[in-house]
Amino acid sequence: MLFLNPTILFGLLAAAIPVIIHMLNLRKLKKVDFSTLKFLKELQKSKIRKIKFKQWLLLALRVLIILFIVFAFARPTLKGIALKGTTSASKTSAVFILDDSFSMSLVEKNGSLFNQAKSEINKILAQLKEGDDAELILVSGSKSQEYKLTKNLSSLKNKIKEMKISPVTGFLNDAVIKGLTLLSSSNNFNKELYILSDFQKRSLFDNTSKNKNTFENIRLYTIKFGGGKYQNVGIDKLTLGTQIFEKNKPVIFNTSVTNYSPEKVNDIVLSLFINGKRKSQKNLSLNPGASASLEMSSDVSTAGFISAFVEIDDDEILQDNRKYVNFYIPKKINVGLFSDNPSDKQFILPALTSGKNKNDINIVQVNSNQLASLNLSNFDVIIFIPSKTFTNLNRLQKYIEAGGSLILLPGSSIDATSFQDILSGLKIAANVKASGKKYTNKNYLSFDKINFEHPVFKNLFAKKKEIDSPKILYHFKIDYKNSGRFIITLNDKSHFLTEIKNGTGKIFVFNTAPVLSWSNFPIKGIFAPLIYKSIFYLSFKNVSRKDYIAGNEVKIKTNNAKKGLIEIVKPDKSTEYITLDESTNKDYINYKMTDKIGTYKVTDGKTILSMFSINADPNESIQEYLTQKEFEEYLTEINFKGKYIPINKSQNPLSVIEQARFGSELWKIFIIIALILAVVEMLVSKSAKKDITKLK
Repeated sequence: MLFLNPTILFGLLAAAIPVIIHMLNLRKLKKVDFSTLKFLKELQKSKIRKIKFKQWLLLALRVLIILFIVFAFARPTLKGIALKGTTSASKTSAVFILDDSFSMSLVEKNGSLFNQAKSEINKILAQLKEGDDAELILVSGSKSQEYKLTKNLSSLKNKIKEMKISPVTGFLNDAVIKGLTLLSSSNNFNKELYILSDFQKRSLFDNTSKNKNTFENIRLYTIKFGGGKYQNVGIDKLTLGTQIFEKNKPVIFNTSVTNYSPEKVNDIVLSLFINGKRKSQKNLSLNPGASASLEMSSDVSTAGFISAFVEIDDDEILQDNRKYVNFYIPKKINVGLFSDNPSDKQFILPALTSGKNKNDINIVQVNSNQLASLNLSNFDVIIFIPSKTFTNLNRLQKYIEAGGSLILLPGSSIDATSFQDILSGLKIAANVKASGKKYTNKNYLSFDKINFEHPVFKNLFAKKKEIDSPKILYHFKIDYKNSGRFIITLNDKSHFLTEIKNGTGKIFVFNTAPVLSWSNFPIKGIFAPLIYKSIFYLSFKNVSRKDYIAGNEVKIKTNNAKKGLIEIVKPDKSTEYITLDESTNKDYINYKMTDKIGTYKVTDGKTILSMFSINADPNESIQEYLTQKEFEEYLTEINFKGKYIPINKSQNPLSVIEQARFGSELWKIFIIIALILAVVEMLVSKSAKKDITKLK
């Protein structure tokens, strides 16, 4: 026998109270001389013995009444024995962990794995009694949501009925820790955790969540579904091979497809869709476990935000048959040209207005001092040619961190110290030294290495990768302290052109001014196309190249939405409105409700501000499952000290649970016994009082 509230047993000390009272009230009968009739003496002795017996019986009854009352409140329970009709079952707290990842959407003859799991949960819930409590934890929401045990089991059943497969992938470990913690706080004797999953190996543990608690007195049941090999081909990734997007120019898409099936799959049709229209398709065949990388391309005749996806034909798992991506082709690139001296931009302006797509660029010329007063988010690219030190570059720095792009060139009159201060203001750690001499053709430098793999050089040359190097008379030798990506270096090993990432934005830094006193670079054939292509490359923004997985947090660029309100249109056309806090930075927000697969649009009600794509986790397609031994090792790792009971396919879960569950509480029996003893005590006490009265 076990006691659910053992601390109440201290109340057993109260059983000493009747004994103490009895001892205090104990008194000897005085001898009274009667007649010498022998039978009267014998009668007196007989009555005295009867009175003493009743007094000791009363003492025993009162002690037993206290004992049984204390035992009743301590909730005595028989382990492994159920006494039907005479006892009440021990109260139960049950937590169900339901794997709602898309690998559970696999359909077998008995229905999908997910629906089979829901059915088993309902069967177990039907066995719970009044006063029991339960909760459902979804693997997809185990990390972000809060859970609480409820006695409203009918409401929980309705909740289970509404559950659907989620595109969000979670980790079983998060759900298990949350479930065990929830049960540890329960006062019920039976604490049961049920895990219903296909137990994919990669879904268990992310190696980042560590548990420091120890879980005892809990029974953990696992019910495994699926686990076999099935036919499935999945698209693992989709990336953009193009980095400079121009209207009526081809866009390259790189995709990877894997056959997760145990058999070869032939004639898989892979289709490319742009803005909902099929643009291209390819056929391929894959051996078991094999992957293939493919390149697809298509011209895009429209500008603005573009959504695209690739897909394959339906198979047994649908969620990994499509992959989304999005990009942006500028309708018109807004360029802010900030300079102090008119001579510093005399070659820049013709370079931006001489191309065949010159109407695609809108140039706003302003003085560098206006950096602090203009709304920089209106510019896709800023060209900054300072000729002095600026003490406050915070707004320009925030613009870049939020996804803005900058081309930085020294002004003709700036010195090395001032240029280093500019770099420091933009959070670029570097040492700057002046090198060479202005206006002289002696001891000039030339290009040494050129990174022809950089996007700005793609399709820049018709045949050969040859550049007529300019003569660099005077320049800043910049040591970037191992940061930045070189594009062009000089033969003194200094960086002529460097790309630096800052936040979600990019910076191009030239080490020479665009004037003839520093070099003849502005009149060389490479100057205009390099500046022009740099503008198009840097204008690629508002769209993230990151492959966001469902459930990931996304940083959304808001572009200072009007009235502080933005609208997020989800792939299913549902909308969500977010009011921006006036006290916070409006350039971007962190968005977490990425629970739908597809393309999300961010608008201010009229204009699309940005776009991002959410895809399913490709790891869900991998057909590798945990063994029982591996799961037991995991339980040891998280300090689980309870009882682990795996339920296999050949067993009846309800039968296994009934055999493992603890028995019945006996508190009702103890209360009934205490009441019966109280009635007997009253009768005996009344009879004893009559006997004492007659004796007197």
